[in-house]
Order: sequence, then structure tokens, then C-alpha cells
Amino acid sequence: MHLSHLLINIGSNPDRPDWHNRNWLRNIYHVHQRLCMAFPSASRKSDDVDFLKPFRPEDLDSQQVHVARRSNAGFLFRIDPLPGGRVVILVQSAVKPNWGYAFRNAGYLLAACPEVKPFDPCFVEGQRLCFRLVVNPTRKIDTKSGPDGRRRNGKRVPVPADQLHAWLARRAESAGFLVDECSTAVQQGYVYVNETQEGSGHRLRSARFDGLLQVTNSDRFLSTLASGLGSAKAFGFGLLSLARA
Repeated sequence: MHLSHLLINIGSNPDRPDWHNRNWLRNIYHVHQRLCMAFPSASRKSDDVDFLKPFRPEDLDSQQVHVARRSNAGFLFRIDPLPGGRVVILVQSAVKPNWGYAFRNAGYLLAACPEVKPFDPCFVEGQRLCFRLVVNPTRKIDTKSGPDGRRRNGKRVPVPADQLHAWLARRAESAGFLVDECSTAVQQGYVYVNETQEGSGHRLRSARFDGLLQVTNSDRFLSTLASGLGSAKAFGFGLLSLARA
């Protein structure tokens, strides 16, 4: 895998911020579109070397973007605030991204050259790690079987605030780790998504967990790290960041 750090230009003067770039960050759909451009298909790169033509979904390398996320395909990302009001986008991808191509016609969005480094972690049972995770915490309701015996798919609703720690604990158990609830803080929020140029779009519930975890199954944990945790991964959820405890 590869880890990328994209420092975003939001203006160096706090009294005169760059509102164009801030508005781009606010709509997570537009952020995802731009990040996808770092994985162009071979035909796209050969037909438009300097990225002058409008980008189309079919120009993407579908093997690296629009597939079920696993160790050899797809990418995860998260927008993180930094001290001083700065913002960084973290991207974890199965292959090395081409940020030069993705931002060739939008270099004004970046405050510095993207940093990319290989990422090949190894874990052992019992290992304790600091973590950060932003998720879209939802649960399904109305999934009972109907009169015809078929089980309804139900609908997703946000997890109540007082059940967020329990929600993460359940997901962690099957994902190869345990969360130290006493050492883990949660911050609630929303992510704005608008997939068209019209209308008001909609908001997705978010929860950011910062704390300590313990690896219980190294293979499952590595798989979780590669594929992400929870739903709505295309909108900046599911990326698990780790550091030594």
C-alpha cells in the first residue's frame, strides 16, 4: 500500500481565506472526484497527457477505484484538520497514485507537493496502538421478514450518540481488535455531499474516534486496515490511522 499526504491551500492570511478551496473541501463528493483522477486509465493518460480534456468516469482505472476495497485495489481517504487552521487529506491506496496528473489542472488546491510513501505494516496479537478513525455510524432497522417470507433489506439510520462506543466495540470484535473505551474520545459531526450542481445536497453523520486499541487477530486487523471500516468509504469514511502507543 501507499500513504499520501496532501496539504491543502486554504489561504495563508486568516483574514482573507481562500473560499474557493474551502468550498471544494466542504463538498466531499468533489474531493472524491479529484482524488479518483490520480488513478487514470492507460488510455486516458496516452490520449490526454497534459490533462486538458474534461474528465469522465470511464477514464478511471476501474481496477484501482471502483472495486471492493481489498489489499490490492481501491483507496481510502480522510480530511484532517491541522494546527493553525491548516487542512491535510490523507489517502491510503493499493497502488502508487499519480498526484501530478490529478492536480495538473488544479494545482491551486495544494499548498505543497504531495508526499507519498510505501506502507507495509505488520502486527502481532496483543500489540497496543494509538488510532484515529472517522466513520459513518449507522444501523439497519425494519429488516424483518415480510408476509411472503422474504427478508426486507431495511433502511439505515444514524446510531444514537450514547451508543457510539458500543457500535465501534461490536465492529472491532470482528475486525481483529479491541478498543480501550476509557482512553478513547469520540467527536460527532456531519459531512456534506452534493453529487450535482443543483439542489442542496445532503449530510451524512460522522463520528471521529481518537484513542487506544489492542490487536487481537493480526490477519483480520491487517485486512481491516486495507479495506476500511464501516460504510460510505467513498465519502471519506473508514480510514484507520495508527501510531505507536
